[in-house]
Amino acid sequence: MTNSRLGAQIVEPYAEALMSVARANNLTEVLGENLRSLSTLWEESPELNSFLSNPTVKSEDKKAVLEQILGNEANSYLRNFMMLLVDRRRIMFLDGIAQRYLELLRKLNNVILAEVTSATAMDEAQLAAIRDKIKSLTKATGLELKTNVDPSLIGGVIIKVGSQVYDTSLQGQLRRIAINLGKA
Repeated sequence: MTNSRLGAQIVEPYAEALMSVARANNLTEVLGENLRSLSTLWEESPELNSFLSNPTVKSEDKKAVLEQILGNEANSYLRNFMMLLVDRRRIMFLDGIAQRYLELLRKLNNVILAEVTSATAMDEAQLAAIRDKIKSLTKATGLELKTNVDPSLIGGVIIKVGSQVYDTSLQGQLRRIAINLGKA
C-alpha cells in the first residue's frame, strides 16, 4: 500500500466527520475559513509542519503550540478536532484533511476551484476579468481562485479548473510553436 493511498484512507473519514459536525452545527463556512487559514500557515511554515509531524515531539508540546496558533477566538469544534488529531497521531494529515474538507465545502456550495498562474501578480481588475471568463466557461454558480506567480511564464496566464487547463502563457505558446516546427 502506498503512502498516498494510506493518507487518503486517513484523510477522507476525518474530513467527512468534520463536515458532518460542521453541517449539524451550521458552521461549514466558519470552519472552512479557519481551515483555509491553517492550510496557508501549514504551507508557509515548514518548521511548523516538521514540528507537528515529528513523532518524537510530545503530544502536550504539540497541543500547546496549536493552542497558541488557534488563540482564544478559535471555534471549539475545530480546537477539539485538532486535539483529537494530536491524540490519535494524525496531526501530520491536517493539511490533507483541510484540503479535503474544502473540496467537500465547494461541492456543497456548488463552487469550483480555479488555479491561476501568471508571470506577475495581478490586480483586482485582472482577477475580476478572469473570474468572469471562468464563470462563463464553466457555468459555475461560485468560484474560488487560487493565484500563483511564476516568472518563467514570461507573460499571460495558465488557468486550471479541475482537469481542464487553459494555457495562454507566452511560454506555452512558444512550446506549441516548437512542437509544430518539429512536426514540419
